[in-house]
Amino acid sequence: MFEGLTAVLASAAIAVGSLHSLAPDHWVPFVALARARRWPPARVAVTTALCGLGHVTASVMLGLLGLVFGLEMLQLLGRRMESLASVLLVAFGLAYALWGLHRALSRRLADVHHHGGITHHHPHAHGLGHDHRDEVDARAGSMTTWTLFVLFSADPCIAVIPILFAAAPLGAARTAVVVGAYEAATIATMVGLVLAAGTAAARLDGRWLNRYGDIAAGSIIAAVGVAVTVFGW
Repeated sequence: MFEGLTAVLASAAIAVGSLHSLAPDHWVPFVALARARRWPPARVAVTTALCGLGHVTASVMLGLLGLVFGLEMLQLLGRRMESLASVLLVAFGLAYALWGLHRALSRRLADVHHHGGITHHHPHAHGLGHDHRDEVDARAGSMTTWTLFVLFSADPCIAVIPILFAAAPLGAARTAVVVGAYEAATIATMVGLVLAAGTAAARLDGRWLNRYGDIAAGSIIAAVGVAVTVFGW
């Protein structure tokens, strides 16, 4: 009996994790940033999996707290955290777009100075030497990854909480099976969607996109955050 119920709950957890991950805020930001930052597929997959792990861990922790403090209160807290996460996603997108605008304008000024006869004797006059650019890009990429991790960790999936409640009486081992099924399904779906969409996005090319890709990425992320807030995905 327990084995059959465990299988049912694990299947439900897989369905919840997979379907929940289809929401655009679970994969579009990674695709937009990967195209703008020209991340290789391996980095895209690792970044997505890391953020997915933070997301599912927050969901599981919220479910475990629900066992102590009650389901209704934890679901209310989870909804508030989801709402806050959407607002933070909008803020992150806007901040990233503004940073992209600053970066594009700075590079534009550097190009004007260079083509106007000013060489790279003073590459740091505008903070735009090639080494400096690479350093800034590396720091921005790292900061972007960890910011996304925090955002996804603050955005639990409350739909899985009732499943965890149902699994808890079956014991720790069977509950772990259900939790593992949910985590694997969520992360696998996120990574699969991001890699598939990222492959298509990588084919988009053009001078404008290469120069203003960060602005476009930030704008897309902010728009996804707004859509999630409005439509409650």
